[in-house]
Amino acid sequence: MPTPYIGRRTLVAAFAALSLTSALPAFAADPALAAAVGGAWRSEANKARDAYRHPVDALTFWGLKPGMTIVEVDPGAKGWWTEILAPYAKATGGHYIAALRNPKDENFWKEVADTSVYGTVSTKTLTPDGSDLPANSADFLLVARAFHNWSRQGATTDTYMKIFFDTLKPGGILAVEQHRAPEGSDPKAGTGYVPESYVIAAAQKAGFVLDGKSEINANPKDTRDHPFGVWTLPPVRQSKNDARTLTEAERAHYDAIGESDRMTLKFKKP
Repeated sequence: MPTPYIGRRTLVAAFAALSLTSALPAFAADPALAAAVGGAWRSEANKARDAYRHPVDALTFWGLKPGMTIVEVDPGAKGWWTEILAPYAKATGGHYIAALRNPKDENFWKEVADTSVYGTVSTKTLTPDGSDLPANSADFLLVARAFHNWSRQGATTDTYMKIFFDTLKPGGILAVEQHRAPEGSDPKAGTGYVPESYVIAAAQKAGFVLDGKSEINANPKDTRDHPFGVWTLPPVRQSKNDARTLTEAERAHYDAIGESDRMTLKFKKP
């Protein structure tokens, strides 16, 4: 049987894809990062999620380094990334900044109150109306699971991406973790998932360059068609609304899937 012909364009495309995608990356060890992820201050509930969110591999893939100025966008109440990033910044001589709608949020400040662990934390305002994040000030900016909210709010995605571009130094890193919808899906569907191409296009429109894609946080068991969207799955585990309540068997099925299928993208500011 003759060997099929593979054109030059096909080979070029294949090598280009390989250069951006890392399914099983090999990383140099960062003792400070390992210590932050293994920190006794992290809640047991947050540590249990490491099996799905792979913090050491993800942060190393994104290019986190000692001494960086780190911005975390909208950390949320449970501080999954905050428990890692702020102590890492303290341990390595860096600086952690939380970008929040309300920089005086009492719940956030309670969470980072122990300066022996979290160091000197800063907060800045980030809303669709603007931000006081200083221009060209950050080395690393993390956006975790936010695009599905912004996509339903008009031009919010473009507004935030411009702010992030302005905030990062030249060469700075935009790190993205996001529930991933099948290509062709409507990013405004309200399922919690958006297509990878939607995020990439928004970043490139703002001026970012795609520097890498990884399957670190992929979950092939996630069919992404659940009755209550991504919130059907752990850790939220929504089981009912006014129209429907899951049976015990259905609940067990969704729990067995685990957390969502996620894109892991790395962009750089030229």
